[in-house]
Amino acid sequence: MSMVRFFRSLYLPPRPFYLLAGIGLLFMLSYWVTFLYPVSVILLWLMLLAILGDAVWLFASSKGIISSRFLPDKLSNGDPNPVSIHVTSGYRFPVNLEIIDELPAQFQKRDFLLKLRLESFDTRQLIYEVTPLQRGNYVFGYLHVYVCSQLGLIRRRFSSDQGQSVKVYPSFIQMRKFDFLASDKKSLSYGVKRIRRLGHSMEFDRIKDYVAGDDVRAVNWKATAKQSDLMVNQFQTEKSQPIYLLIDTGRVMKMPFSGMTLLDYAINSSLAFANLALKKKDKVGMISFSNGIHQALPASNSRSQLRGLSEALYPIATQFHDTDFGVIYGTVKRKVPQRSLLILFTNFEHMGGLRRQLPFLQGLARKHLLVVVIFQNTEMQELLESPAADLSDIYRKTVAQKFDVEKRQMVLELGKRGIQAILTPPEELTVNAINKYLEIKAKGML
Repeated sequence: MSMVRFFRSLYLPPRPFYLLAGIGLLFMLSYWVTFLYPVSVILLWLMLLAILGDAVWLFASSKGIISSRFLPDKLSNGDPNPVSIHVTSGYRFPVNLEIIDELPAQFQKRDFLLKLRLESFDTRQLIYEVTPLQRGNYVFGYLHVYVCSQLGLIRRRFSSDQGQSVKVYPSFIQMRKFDFLASDKKSLSYGVKRIRRLGHSMEFDRIKDYVAGDDVRAVNWKATAKQSDLMVNQFQTEKSQPIYLLIDTGRVMKMPFSGMTLLDYAINSSLAFANLALKKKDKVGMISFSNGIHQALPASNSRSQLRGLSEALYPIATQFHDTDFGVIYGTVKRKVPQRSLLILFTNFEHMGGLRRQLPFLQGLARKHLLVVVIFQNTEMQELLESPAADLSDIYRKTVAQKFDVEKRQMVLELGKRGIQAILTPPEELTVNAINKYLEIKAKGML
């Protein structure tokens, strides 16, 4: 090992400084108690020899500590993601380790530290979790391992895994969760409702023999006459119905809640919603817009559509423009000729903003089934539930109550014009959007 590498990997922990301070105190006391002077000299030399011996033990091994970091292929936005660290000791004696991982700047975490003890030639795996709150490319820096013996007088640093990068995509963990929960009994614990199907669908499947319990209204009299046996028509749930996710990327969607913006909540929900709709054989497309159309993915139920949606949702970002709903109205009118379910992810903070856009929303609702997502301000809800301590708190609660009432008036205003609406906290957006979709499918509204 070169001298440069030796000094770069050599670190002194607090223990030798504490010992040196104690010996210095003895030297000072020896001014009055003379027999402490030779004791102090002996202790000083013993400490120096111990430090030298500790350094020899740590730096004599050619293998030392071998460490590596294992990242997932991609990270899920807004969810805990596991990161694995493997460490192997090449020492013949037990060592104590302190592990510092240089996390990406997006996490703003500067106190990351893991401690463990390794026996001789031992191997351990450590797993910790990171929760990204925005999409993009995350770069992990060096993985530093500081090793010291039981004496704890010297530390040796081992560094590895420089510049590993991983992309953060819309929440695919949430997508997988609702993939099976939407039709599973456990879904009730996540808020996904069981909705009783009203009547029956009108998409013909086949003609079959009548069995006890079949709907007598579905009897096919022509087939019955030919077969000389009672035959009934069997129907199935309508498939291949087009659904478009309309994502507003204007400045109103930049509002943050629990570390994530409304736009990120909408994108995560869109991916989970699209996965469920594709599992039910419906066609799903996506249009992102603000003052113009940014991306437009035609509705499809092909196998590659979910991957295409994920890649299209990954780079979406707000440019802080005012949203022009006339743009999305004109685009849908030109590019979506068939009656479709339109899920519009946007936000209105007051009735004036909604009334300005009502002509465009009504225009969309004339031909399509439009569902408008409106976000509740959860911080205002917390303010409403907290007790008022003084007059200023009463003023703030009054203003918050006014905004809360306006949000509910928006839902009523949209309902009067035949427009479906979802008023939801950002954290419950996925569940509420799935519930609305299941309700629409069950009632055959599309």
